[in-house]
Amino acid sequence: MSNQQRVFPTLRITDEAKARQFYLDSLGFTLDWEHRFAPHYPVFMQVSKEGLAIRLSAHEGDGAVAGNAHLDVADVDAWYRDATAHGVTTSRPPADQPWGVRDVRFRDPDGNQLVVATRQGA
Repeated sequence: MSNQQRVFPTLRITDEAKARQFYLDSLGFTLDWEHRFAPHYPVFMQVSKEGLAIRLSAHEGDGAVAGNAHLDVADVDAWYRDATAHGVTTSRPPADQPWGVRDVRFRDPDGNQLVVATRQGA
């Protein structure tokens, strides 16, 4: 089995410009690709950072807004520092959890939650 990601969370977005600003400019993801069936149609795109990819879709049939994705990262504190330096707010700084992770939660403009976590003792 390959170590490549094989399952891709897809989060529903309603405002492409705000989503791009949040994921690309504020969180530092890279745009991998985007697709539209025709000009001015809803976008379907993939963004990635540190080997983790998320798909963002403006298509109404691709789920509801206010979804949730968990990202296991090497350094949650670095993600937090970088995000907050770019204006991203969160209800609390990274915190140790009883289930063995240190995590922080970010919400995108549509209310989708990203739980960014580093496993402790790994």
